[in-house]
Amino acid sequence: MSYPVTSQPQCASSCYQTQLSDWHTGLTDCCNDMPVCLCGTFAPLCLACRISDDFGECCCAPYLPGGLHSLRTGMRERYRIQGSVGHDWASLTFCLPCALCQMARELKIRE
Repeated sequence: MSYPVTSQPQCASSCYQTQLSDWHTGLTDCCNDMPVCLCGTFAPLCLACRISDDFGECCCAPYLPGGLHSLRTGMRERYRIQGSVGHDWASLTFCLPCALCQMARELKIRE
């Protein structure tokens, strides 16, 4: 005889919950790392390829539709950084060089 499940297990206070963190540097802190800043300003696609490679993805990922958005969201998820897909989209759409520089600085700090 089988017994139906009438309630799902609940998370007790002892469950493991991870804390979300912030980006180590702000979106507009580009001058904190001048080589990254210059690369992001004058060669953003080269910086995007380097970020993708450093993150462990194919260096062609930034050229794919949605590739940069996936990288930024993946970086947030891997490092448990607060934010949302909407914030990622807005950062990359309206401030691409700054967002790329922030991602590159984050990878440098985390490695």
